[in-house]
This record gives sequence, structure tokens and C-alpha cells, in this order.
Amino acid sequence: MIRFLNVSLMRGTKPLLEGVDLTLNPGDKIGLIGANGAGKSSLFGMLRGEIHADQGEIDFPAKWRMAYVAQETPPLDRAALDYAIDGDVTLRKLEAELARLENEPETHENGIAIGNIYSALADADAYTVQSRGEQLLLGLGFSLEQMQQPIVSFSGGWRMRLNLAQALMCPSELLLLDEPTNHLDLDAIIWLEDWLKRYAGTLIIISHDRDFLDEIVNVVVHIDERKLKRYSGNYSSFERQRAAQMILAAGAMAKQERQRAHLESFVNRFKAQASKARQAQSRMKALAKMEEMAPLRAAAEFSFEFREPLSAPNPLLVMEDVNAGYHIVDDHGDKVGDKVIVHDIKFSLQIGQRIGLLGVNGAGKSTLIKTIAGELDPLTGTATIGKGLSIGYFAQHQVEMLRHDESPLWHLAKIAPTVREQELRNFLGGFNFPGTMVTSPIRPFSGGEKARLALALIVWQRPNLLLLDEPTNHLDLETREALTMALAQFEGTLVVVSHDRHLLRATTDQFIIVADGKLQPFDGDLDDYKDWLFQTKLGKGTTVLPAAGKDNKTDFPVASAVAPPSAPAATSKDQKRLDAEQRQKVAALKKPIEGKIKRLEEQIAKRNAQKADVDAKLGEAGAYDAANKAKLKLLLADQAFFGKDLAQLEAEWLELQEQLEGLAA
Repeated sequence: MIRFLNVSLMRGTKPLLEGVDLTLNPGDKIGLIGANGAGKSSLFGMLRGEIHADQGEIDFPAKWRMAYVAQETPPLDRAALDYAIDGDVTLRKLEAELARLENEPETHENGIAIGNIYSALADADAYTVQSRGEQLLLGLGFSLEQMQQPIVSFSGGWRMRLNLAQALMCPSELLLLDEPTNHLDLDAIIWLEDWLKRYAGTLIIISHDRDFLDEIVNVVVHIDERKLKRYSGNYSSFERQRAAQMILAAGAMAKQERQRAHLESFVNRFKAQASKARQAQSRMKALAKMEEMAPLRAAAEFSFEFREPLSAPNPLLVMEDVNAGYHIVDDHGDKVGDKVIVHDIKFSLQIGQRIGLLGVNGAGKSTLIKTIAGELDPLTGTATIGKGLSIGYFAQHQVEMLRHDESPLWHLAKIAPTVREQELRNFLGGFNFPGTMVTSPIRPFSGGEKARLALALIVWQRPNLLLLDEPTNHLDLETREALTMALAQFEGTLVVVSHDRHLLRATTDQFIIVADGKLQPFDGDLDDYKDWLFQTKLGKGTTVLPAAGKDNKTDFPVASAVAPPSAPAATSKDQKRLDAEQRQKVAALKKPIEGKIKRLEEQIAKRNAQKADVDAKLGEAGAYDAANKAKLKLLLADQAFFGKDLAQLEAEWLELQEQLEGLAA
């Protein structure tokens, strides 16, 4: 077991831990959580022996082998697969010793030593290490071709995946993982979850991904007020337990009540427009979750909300026969060809849609987002933009484009030059940039603080279309929750790529998958996507889960693991089966039509409300004098637009209803 005995730790003048006592049992899977700067990484440093406690001691069995992810990756010419296998240090030492012995003159003693080495190599599973390494790298998103490429050819994010692979290859009794999902996409995270569930040793994870923690950990250790407090159960269980404690905190419920009232108001307004809308239902689920986590959410460090968009064109964007990708240029910068990533895109964005983009790494999700955002021009086809479209685009390179020598106030003033400074300061204060921080250069800011600033700049511009490409990278749990709550209440259109399943579940109501170079609807939820992923991608050719040493080998779900077909049944049974298959086919055909009808009903309800509002204002036409002719003209134009749009929407609705009736017949 691991025991902390009266441990205290200072970093500079800041006390991180004071008189800590804690016991962790062998085989525990522990989630280590706490605010940024609370001391999580320092605690890992103490376990690794890189940092020494100022007082007390940390005790665990000396024979335990420890594995952890290196923070640096040397730019070597070594192949990625060989580098991953290097994580099994014992195996590499045995191989080096064997090479040394085989180069020495043959003697009786030398022969015995070589025999002992071969026996030790067999115990270390040397004869399966190549296939185990390949399967591990496949799970982390590498292709067989990439495995043979030198490390120097990979970007920083992919090098961190290789470091993670090394840690997983290392046979260990204690595994330390510090934010292992930061450089992974959803597919690799799902694979890693499955691997870690089967890890036989003691696991300690630092992560800001609540769904990841929920799937893996059975103990949570919370660093709070310089103490370590142990909670049994996963992250959601921790929240419930902590919420029960915090309910006694003065003033916590008052703030939570205000948040709940705001969300209830949104749900009620939306339900009035379309009682069965998925959007209202998803907000109601968020509200139910909020009830459960009320006190903890009330104590969250900060929250924000997206302001109502200034306009709402419909459709916002239409793509016809678009090929999305990149121009290929030579060394002189001249175009020599095109690389198509996603082809034949037929896609439109309507008001109020909330889309999650799914797909394996490299399928083209980011390429599609960039094309929608206008950062990439369509290689072929046309993209028609609705009048009044205002895009808020968040991607990692947006954060990197911030001026490090300038302050948050400077960045906001640049896009709002005519607004009073105090108003800008108040706005940034709502994003947790208080006091002198608002006028300080952002260079020393953390990745999470820079991401928060980029979000603030987007919110200020009141977009009607949000395009988010991995918005939670570098955000802590509290900021992720604030973003999730804000997106749940956003009244515009949302397209998001994220490996944070909690955010996806709470903020989207339909999924589109990018696969095999095509864009197509995904008729299911994230659990269905996980099943699809194992069957079609991770399951192909994989019979054993790659393990950190022979002790951790276990069966891996594969697509081929299905029961063989039974013998032919009687004719009546065949008919029943055929009837059932026919019903399933009809149901499958009906489902997308029913989904379109629901979305049309939402749009019709919204247009009816807008038209009714305009009609009411025109009913007061006597109040418009000559000076307000422009306003009257605008109202008449709006009335004509809403009427025309309603007629078109209702025609589409009738056509879809006829299709449904035809299928039923």
C-alpha cells in the first residue's frame, strides 16, 4: 500500500500540503483532483522521488515497479514502435546483455549465462513484444506506417502519445498518469479507458475529464485546503459526497438558485416553442444534474453565459458538392495539386442545431470545421453563407495567435475600440480576470487562462454560429463545467469537436460522423459510437489488449467475436424473421425522416413566435411617425421574410409527412 505519514510540502513560500495522512490500497484506481496549483503534480514528483517532503514520509513497497509519462521526447531518428517498446526497460536491458554475451568468446559459463538470459526473456514476453507494441500504438491512433517513422517526424502532441505508449509498455505495480487525455482524441480515450480498466496494478490519474474518471477510478483523492481527503467511488460519487458536505456552506445555495432559475427560464421558453424539442430535453437533463450537484456548482470559481445572437439567418450555411482539404504546394510556394480529406459534402446548418462531430483521428473533423469557418476554401463545390452569419471559432491555434506581450484588456479593446474601458474590465472580470490581471501581459498565463481569454473574445462578439474544435484542452474541471453550462444555454447554432463526453452529452442533440472521407449522420448516442468504434476500428485484427507486461494481458473486444449462424429454421420461423427484418428496415428509414420533422417543427414554432412579435408591433403602426419610417419598413420586410420562410418550412413538413405515410403503407 501507499501511506502518507504527516506529510508537509512547501513550494517556494507557498504551502501545498500540511500534516497529511492518507492510505491507498494495492489495486486502487485513484483519481487525484484539486484546483490548479493545489499540488497535484508536486505530489507525483514526491512519489517519483524527484521532490522531497519538508516533513513526514511517503511509504510504499520498495519492490514496486513504477511507470509514468515522460514530459520530454528527444527528437530521435528511432522508429516510433522501437521507442514505445523502450518503455519496457527490463526487456531492453536483457536484450543488451544478451548482445554483449553473444559477442564474447564461447565458454561453459558464457553458455549458461546466455541460457539464463533466454529464460528471462521468455518470462518478460520478449517474443510477443512486437505485436503488443503494435496493438498498443494502434489503440493510441498510430497507423502501421507511422509506427516505422522516426520520432523526429512527429508533432508535439503525437510525441506525447509515444511517451504514453512507453509508460503503458512498462511492466509496473504503480502507474502515474498526469492528464493522459490532453493530446488524445475521443477514439484513443475510449481505447485507453478499456486498457486502464484492465490494468492490474495501482493507478493514480490526474485528469480534468470527468467521464474518463467516472469510467476508471474507484477512489478519489481531493487536494483541498492543503489536505488530502479520500472519497470512495468514482468522480460523480465524489461530487455527490462533497455536495452533501458543502450544502452547509453559507451562501452556496443562493448562487445555485440563481443559476437554476436562469436555466429553468431558458427551458420554459424553449418548451413553449416546441414541447418535444431535443434541445429542451437536453437542458432539462442538465437541470436535473444541476439539482444533484447544486452546492458544488454554486461554489465553482467562475461562470459565464453567451449573449443572445444579434441576428439569426436561416439557413446559416449551405454546402453543395464540396470537397474539403488542402492545396499542395512545392518548395517555391506554387500550387501543384489538391489533397481532398472530405469529399462530396452536402450539408446545411439551420438555426438552433447543436451538432457533435465524431470520427477517428485524421478523418477530417478539423478540416471540415476550418472549411465551415472560412479558414479553408472549398477545393470544389460551393458554400453559400446566410446574410448576417456571425461565426465564433475556437481552436487551439486561436489560443496560440494571442499576443503574449499584451493584456486581456488590450485584446478585448482591439475588437471593441469604442466601448468604455470600465465596461470591458467588468466583462473580463466575469471571466475571472480580476484586478491587475486584466492589464498584465498574458505570457505567464497558464494554458487554461489563455483558453479562457480566447473564449471571452468569442462571447463578446455575440456569434450566431459557434464552431468549437477541442475547446476543453487545458481547462480545469471547474472551467469545463462553466463552459458546458454556458453552451447548454447558448441560443445559436453549435458545431463541436471534443473528446469531453460530458460536454458533448450536455450540449449537443445530434451527431454527424466523418468516416472514410465522407460526412454522414450518426444515428445513435456516445455509447453507440463506442460500440461502433470497437467493432469497426479498434476491433480489426486485434485479439489481445496490449498490456504493460505479461501480467496485464487480457481479452480485447473484436468485431469477429460473434456467434456462428444457426441452422436453417422452419419456414414459418423464416417468415417471422423476414417480417421482423422488414419492420427494422422500415423503422431505420423512418427514423431520419422523423428527426427532420422534429427539427422542422422547432423551426416552425420559432418562426411563428417571431412573426407574431412582428405582427404585434405592426399593430401599433400608429405609433410610428414619419421619423420612424425606416423602422416601419424594416418591420414590413421582417414580416414578409418570416411569412415566406414559414410557407417553405410548412411545405417541407408536409412533404416529409407524406414520405412517412408512404413508408407506413
